[in-house]
Amino acid sequence: MGHPDFRVGGRIFATLGYPGRGWGMVKLTREQQELFVRTQPATFAPVKGAWGRAGATNVRLRTARQDAVREALTIAWRNRAPQRLAGPAGLT
Repeated sequence: MGHPDFRVGGRIFATLGYPGRGWGMVKLTREQQELFVRTQPATFAPVKGAWGRAGATNVRLRTARQDAVREALTIAWRNRAPQRLAGPAGLT
């Protein structure tokens, strides 16, 4: 697709360069997305269209705090990882 992606168990959980340079994307649940967007609207925004309604969330890297990106990546990884890797639901 022309930009780097990050996978676990063959499933994408994050990308860089989407929708353009200086952006990333994390695959969250809709509820997780709403929390990140509400608390950090300058950094997180739903991807346009159906993917965004399903939880795909853009990250504006220029305004992002390292701890927020780390948390979003960890959540996205856990969301997409097979249970044998991620462990029981609810653990961080």
